[in-house]
Amino acid sequence: MPISELLVKYESKKPLLKERLDDFKKINSEEEIFKELVFCILTPGSRAKFCWKSTENLFSSKTIFNGNPKQIKKHLVGVRFNNGKSKRIAGARKMFVNNNRIQIRNIVNNGITPRELREWLVDNVNGYGYKEASHFLRNIGLGEDLAILDRHVLKNLKKYDVIEEIPKSLTIKRYLEIEEKMKNFTTSIGIPFAELDLLWWSDETGEVFK
Repeated sequence: MPISELLVKYESKKPLLKERLDDFKKINSEEEIFKELVFCILTPGSRAKFCWKSTENLFSSKTIFNGNPKQIKKHLVGVRFNNGKSKRIAGARKMFVNNNRIQIRNIVNNGITPRELREWLVDNVNGYGYKEASHFLRNIGLGEDLAILDRHVLKNLKKYDVIEEIPKSLTIKRYLEIEEKMKNFTTSIGIPFAELDLLWWSDETGEVFK
């Protein structure tokens, strides 16, 4: 697809893209933030809709507060690698929940930059790499300048010759290099970073979601 067609598509969806990003910025409660953290533990290799439905079920049933990994797993319907992910969710609960009280907002609103916060998440949340941490921060309104290098983004970056090939694996160094190339590309075509990501996601899924 020529850049001109991409720009036309962007203009047609721009109001919806901006509205979605504004929605992310309104997320502020402890539960909403923790929901997004759990959701991003589930997303690798799985469809976002299934992951969000599973997340909502975990919270509505209160299993997120008192379920063991086996009980958590029962709610991960349609989510791949659910054995490992249920254990990671239990680990995240141990970090951020005390006596059924979620305590996470003080961590994400502690004054450090999104890039510094991404590093902290990667180092401390089991199951989080740069992609998952960037996704989580974008979904709570803090990561609009961070790349979520999922397969759909990498595929599009190759399509527009931003990268020569889709890497088989992403080291931290390679992730940051591609993130910088994507940032330069978005600047050159005049589409904000996070809006381009959501635009490509909508092409993949047919809707602007998460």
